[in-house]
Amino acid sequence: MKAIKKKIDTLAKCYAVSPLVCGGKEHMLVAAEKQDACNLYDLDGNKRSVLWDGTGGTMSIAPLLGEDGAFLATQKFYSPNDSADANIVYVKPENIAENKWRIRKILDMPFLHRFDIIRHKGVNYLFLCTIKSAHQYKDDWTSPGKVYAGILPDNLDDESLCAQSFKIRELKAGLTKNHGYTKDVHGGAETAIVSAENGVFRFTPPDAPDGDWKIERLIDTPASDAIMADLNGDGKKEMLVISPFHGDNVALYENCDGAYRKVYDYPEPAEFAHAITSGTAFGKEYVFIGHRKGARRLLAFYYDAEGKRYAFDTLDEDAGGANAALFVKDGKPLLAVTNREIDEVALYELHE
Repeated sequence: MKAIKKKIDTLAKCYAVSPLVCGGKEHMLVAAEKQDACNLYDLDGNKRSVLWDGTGGTMSIAPLLGEDGAFLATQKFYSPNDSADANIVYVKPENIAENKWRIRKILDMPFLHRFDIIRHKGVNYLFLCTIKSAHQYKDDWTSPGKVYAGILPDNLDDESLCAQSFKIRELKAGLTKNHGYTKDVHGGAETAIVSAENGVFRFTPPDAPDGDWKIERLIDTPASDAIMADLNGDGKKEMLVISPFHGDNVALYENCDGAYRKVYDYPEPAEFAHAITSGTAFGKEYVFIGHRKGARRLLAFYYDAEGKRYAFDTLDEDAGGANAALFVKDGKPLLAVTNREIDEVALYELHE
């Protein structure tokens, strides 16, 4: 795979990136880690709107299905050392061309790093991961993070919403450096893959809201992020793992009779590996990884069927991707990446 990069904007410490259907068309949202903007772009890379400018601290974005242009996002998570005021805001458009968006805080959640909406049997669960639970000094990891789940109210426009409205309950505690999250459809159900110092876990929602979530530890390797993808096409998803926290090791695990066994290591240190996403391009499954120190490469991992081996292509260097999302425009794959280390929002046109 090769890529042609198009720089579409400069945004200081650009971080979160997410698809968003707005006006009936797919767009992408990009938001800053520090106190800076959240922007809406079309898939040609044109900036269509500025949603906010100055609050920042956006780690996660979760579009609301069926609500044109509406989404949830974190704000005020500026770093693991400055995230005690983290919260979730509800955002919906009023007049996109005039940069008018309704933005309202709906939930305070200190140290909230990753969150998403998990949909199961007609229930929209708010899935919440805190990176830690308290903070006293720089690089304080003495209070491990937790995982919570709640139920997303049907009417987020209700001004009377409060923390109790979400019926939040703790699912798991004791997760040190609780950093990584991805969604994975497993057994026909949306599940959550969570990565921490304690390993990689799968959380499966209950069949009824008052039931217990199923929690499985897939590996005990200290991990920063993990993602599932069937790279070799055998019908069983492999797991690509970045380890340890903000680490430099990228490894791939195969599912062997229900247990995950490491079968591949990326041969070089991928310092501060961070951006991670997966998707299909040219009839093949890929996992994309970006790392933020050293050579700061953007990598595409895949399975070489002819050579019967896992392989990678280098798509870019000296970039430093924080997050990434795969899009398709006019049948052509596009990879959006927030190259945080050079303050660059980029679209990569992918080619075989």
